Amino acid sequence: MREIGIIATACTVRAKRMKAAVTLNPATPVGCLEEIVADLDMVLLMSVNPGFGGQKFIERTVEKTRKLKKLIADSGSHAEIEIDGGVNLETGRRLVEAGADILVAGSYVFGAEDPEALSVTAAFIPAARMAWTVR
Repeated sequence: MREIGIIATACTVRAKRMKAAVTLNPATPVGCLEEIVADLDMVLLMSVNPGFGGQKFIERTVEKTRKLKKLIADSGSHAEIEIDGGVNLETGRRLVEAGADILVAGSYVFGAEDPEALSVTAAFIPAARMAWTVR
């Protein structure tokens, strides 16, 4: 990852009073953020390979979330952790326990028989904001 370009971009974004964020695909290690996480407001971890909805959750994302949470804490950063892909009530609970702040659930909610009831149930996942997305 090109840290200088990302840091410069993050500074430009923040100067315009917006939040700076990066996304890591499933195969990208959290360690690549070591030098730049303090300059970020959010890190989005993809827990499926981007491209289409309904994919199976990649289990190693839970441990990746723990590692990212530690990296953020150790750096003094206040970056939030968002997870997108394969999020449901079970994976959502484990991700929050691992340190996720924001969960994106698309296919799980909009593919449900009663999405409205499901979104009320999901509100019981403690300490995370849910971001319902239409895909």
